[in-house]
Amino acid sequence: MFYAILNALHVLAVVVWVGGMVFAHFFLRPAVGSLPPPQRLPLMRDVLGRFFAAVLVAAGVTLATGLWMIGRVAKQVVQGGGSFSMPPSWTVMAVLGVLMVLIFGHIRFVLFKRLSAAVAAADWPRGADQLVKLRQWVLVNLSIGVVVILVAVLRLPG
Repeated sequence: MFYAILNALHVLAVVVWVGGMVFAHFFLRPAVGSLPPPQRLPLMRDVLGRFFAAVLVAAGVTLATGLWMIGRVAKQVVQGGGSFSMPPSWTVMAVLGVLMVLIFGHIRFVLFKRLSAAVAAADWPRGADQLVKLRQWVLVNLSIGVVVILVAVLRLPG
């Protein structure tokens, strides 16, 4: 039962993170694209600030529950007299998940900080440039997230 709860928390955190990236990239960004920079950039800063706060929690929950589930299975196998070998799909998910967290760190603590500073200074060209860079890295992370989901659902590879 405890493993099922961890798994549910893990999946829900991934839904918040990846689903939020889909919403921001494919729905919010195009909808606000026609707004002038003095309106668009503060709006995006405010929305992304809230989203990134949620992703900070979701990324922590995803990492913690993923590691806990791996550790729990490894402990059960070893206690049962077996030798634990992590399935390749788990390895792929773990490595890509850590990569996503690192990319998110760059997005949140470097690019978003620059966007916020540009908005605060009403430097719309610099803010727009930072938003473009932020969007590109979100698309990279979204792509990795989709691969992780496919590996999880399809049990690929191995």
